[in-house]
Amino acid sequence: MRFGVLGPVTAWTDGGEPVTIPGLKVRALLADLLLHEGRPVPADRLIDDLWGDDLPGNPGGTLSAKVSQLRRAFEDAEPGSRTLVVSGPAGYSVKVDSDSYDALQFQSFLEQGRLEDALALWRGPAYADFADEAFVETTVARLTEQRLTAQEQYYESRGDNIGELADLVARHPLRERLRAAYIKALYRAGRQSEALDSYEQLRVLLSEELGLDPSPELVALQQAILTQELPQRRSNLPAQLTDLVGRADAVAEIQARLPENRLLTLTGPGGVGKTRLALAVAEDLAGSFADGVTLVELAAVSPDALDVTSSLTDALQVALDLREAGPGEAAVDRLAAVMGDRLLVLDNCEHVIDEAAALTDRLLGAAPGLRVLATSREPLGLAGEAVWTVPTLVVPGVSDSLEALQSASAVELFVARAAAADRAFKLDESTAPAVSVLCRRLDGIPLALELAATRVRALGVTGLVARLDDRFRLLATGHRGAAPRQQTLMAMIDWSWDLLSSVEQTVLRRLAVHADGCTADAAEQVCAVDDDVLDILVRLVDRSLVVAVHGTDGPRYRLLESVAAYCVEKLHEAGEYEAVRSRHRLYYVEFAERARPGLYGAEQALWLQRLDDETGNLRSALDGCVAAGEVSLAQRLVDALAWYWFLRGRVGEARRSLEAVPETPALAAWLAGFMYLQGDSDAAAVRARCVAEVDARALWWLAFTGVDSGDLVVCLELLERCLASFDESGDRWGRAAVLAARAKHAHVHADLVALRGDAEESARLFRELGDRWGLLQAIGWLGALAELTSDFAEAARLHTEGLQMAEELGLWPDVAGEYGWLGWTAIREGDYAKATTYGEQAYRLATEQGHRPTQSLGEIVLGFAARRSGDLDVAEKRLRTLIDAARRQDEPVLYLSMVLVELGFTLELRGELLEARQLHAEAFRLSRDYESRRSMCWALEGLAATLAVDEPAIAARLLGTAARFRTADGFEPSDGEATDADRAAAAARVRLGAAYDTEYEAELTMEEAYALVPGV
Repeated sequence: MRFGVLGPVTAWTDGGEPVTIPGLKVRALLADLLLHEGRPVPADRLIDDLWGDDLPGNPGGTLSAKVSQLRRAFEDAEPGSRTLVVSGPAGYSVKVDSDSYDALQFQSFLEQGRLEDALALWRGPAYADFADEAFVETTVARLTEQRLTAQEQYYESRGDNIGELADLVARHPLRERLRAAYIKALYRAGRQSEALDSYEQLRVLLSEELGLDPSPELVALQQAILTQELPQRRSNLPAQLTDLVGRADAVAEIQARLPENRLLTLTGPGGVGKTRLALAVAEDLAGSFADGVTLVELAAVSPDALDVTSSLTDALQVALDLREAGPGEAAVDRLAAVMGDRLLVLDNCEHVIDEAAALTDRLLGAAPGLRVLATSREPLGLAGEAVWTVPTLVVPGVSDSLEALQSASAVELFVARAAAADRAFKLDESTAPAVSVLCRRLDGIPLALELAATRVRALGVTGLVARLDDRFRLLATGHRGAAPRQQTLMAMIDWSWDLLSSVEQTVLRRLAVHADGCTADAAEQVCAVDDDVLDILVRLVDRSLVVAVHGTDGPRYRLLESVAAYCVEKLHEAGEYEAVRSRHRLYYVEFAERARPGLYGAEQALWLQRLDDETGNLRSALDGCVAAGEVSLAQRLVDALAWYWFLRGRVGEARRSLEAVPETPALAAWLAGFMYLQGDSDAAAVRARCVAEVDARALWWLAFTGVDSGDLVVCLELLERCLASFDESGDRWGRAAVLAARAKHAHVHADLVALRGDAEESARLFRELGDRWGLLQAIGWLGALAELTSDFAEAARLHTEGLQMAEELGLWPDVAGEYGWLGWTAIREGDYAKATTYGEQAYRLATEQGHRPTQSLGEIVLGFAARRSGDLDVAEKRLRTLIDAARRQDEPVLYLSMVLVELGFTLELRGELLEARQLHAEAFRLSRDYESRRSMCWALEGLAATLAVDEPAIAARLLGTAARFRTADGFEPSDGEATDADRAAAAARVRLGAAYDTEYEAELTMEEAYALVPGV
């Protein structure tokens, strides 16, 4: 519990929630107890303070009741707090200390000299809601006086808020010390006449009301103002012509850190806005330092000067407007002596880093009131230095909306500067895409964005983007009035390049061949020099030329795009470009080959993330291998990456990459599989070219991907061949993968025993191997088994578990697949709204991945949900789209029969019985070919629905046959399916009456029942 009297009397819980104190007398009791700061207060004293002459009938009992109410209020607010109110022989007290009671904390802060913290505790006049009570009068007077004295001390040293001082002087017009602080503040703000007027007001008040003259100190202050001998708070900060954009949080954070850190260095790459940010911070804090803010620009100090230290002290003397500081050590001593309470901004230290660090160290050691804010591309390296890396501005994402684009600070800056350069420019739907690309390509570097904005009027933003590959010529003109080194993007990077040693330049330019950064290991291999590459990387990070970002296995080192473009030119100049690119290609081919085994076991997630990190480098390596004609390397790389591309759902990238290199049997197998996943009917021909020459895992891949094309017999034969090979070689992963794939065949045939056996054994093996992708497949087929047997709760649980696993691994095709299965389970449950939601998610994700089988599953869910919820137009459109796509394949795809049935029901509901009957008949024949008894039952029920009016006896036999096989096989109809069958049964029963049951119970095979259907 915490208590406050520096304002209205209040209590708060430790969590900061105010405590409700019931009744005026109970609150007065709390005030009286707090007044005594934990000391006991006798009961008769409390009674006198609370009631005076107007005593209650039983004063002691009434006081005891009020104490109980206070305790109850504490306890209700924070259990255990009732014990804070203590009763004893000497009276009542409340337990408080300097951490829990603001009046005691105020005293403590004053003793520590923490004036600002002490004054921040006040919320209004002390005991504001009891100020008229006699018992608080003395304490209120004491606290008020202490507060005023603290305010006088505070504003004497920091008279920056003239408004607050004016308000205090108005309320306390005769306090001379307060008046002096106000007069000094006015004078230092350039308001000399107002300062003299305020002095005159005080002189008149003192004379008229007290018959006194101003103190000698005030008279001396007036004379100093008249003769302009009063030191003014000085600042040589340049006026800024434009607003600082996108840096409000940065300014606030740096301002908050300066009081705690006497030396704060802003680091970052050239053009990121270190100087502009430092000036904004200094400008806001100018009034906080008695001796002002001084900017010292070090860019003009030459590192080749005969005496760099003297050049630095000269620059500082000029900034301070000192003419006789003297040379050498004497100059440093003189400069330290005049620092006082000052903020010193040292701008651009990197080229004279050692000398700037030495001078800063001397000044801070000799001037305790000094604070230094430095800007540099690397830290000064002094003890006690705080380093704050200035980030680039926030760039938009690739798919950001216009609204999201506007909130990115890089866009905000570019738009502001572009609109200033070209009044016709504005950010809208037409310019947003180009602005987004521009901000990302320029890495959110303020200087680059501002230079680009000056070209908008001449080129337009689309023209700017088109010319970014020649960015150094494009952005060659800077701002008038900027320092010469800052006038072009090239010059900005030149400045940093020239400060590097030759070996640092070598490593930096070689880093440029990497796409989106690299690990330390890659840098050591690709950028190899005689020195320690990692040590050089650290130095380049310190110099803000290399950015260290978080990677899977530690830091990754990347170049900003402009720096990378510059370094590529340096690579060409050095004649190293082709050799370094060749090392880059070889490294990443070997990296992909090291990664491949890790994708099949317990380290799957780790290696997926490692490959994700290197996506840019791997693409660059492949492109380079193809362009250089390095056929063997290119083949090795795509072979190593194919399974990764599959897991990540990059089907299109995989196919393009495989088609870009000369074919081998292994690569042809990979290609055929990806073509199957895209629904390409030419996949079978590619499979035929390689199936006799590949190993067991390639055969499994062909069987696994080809099954959705409807080629069930061949795919099952391939799986059996694989299984024998895997068992012979002891390949447990291969065995588990075959079992998961074989479970799909069992699901098609509605073979519940085989489905359970294969899926459970596959799950066990994959779990032992730690392969979560494989476990996901097995769990998925167990979920399908639960759905098949109408255990929808278990099906939803298993598919939800699979969804979570897929999302954790980033296996987006499997995420889409699990959404599809959840949607199908919802269809079977009759929850069509939920099914539609899941179906939309599945369809969207699968379309993004180019994964045709899962895309079809999403469409099936959406079509079925539409039909069963009564939206027949939408249902027909979606179902016909699926059928048209399926019929374009050489082999009927697996889903065709069930979609034919659903479209048949759609048309039957519209009265289009003839076409509906033909669709159901086609579905029956396809299901018979696949040996899918569940689908055959659906087709028979659909046929019955079309015959219920004209041939009710045949309809009854069809329905009875379907029901008997459903029961025998263990897949009872769901509510939605029963509705269709019940509708047909009801229509037939009306026409047959009691004879319906006889026809329904006829013992027929499915083939015999189908043969009864006229016209098929």
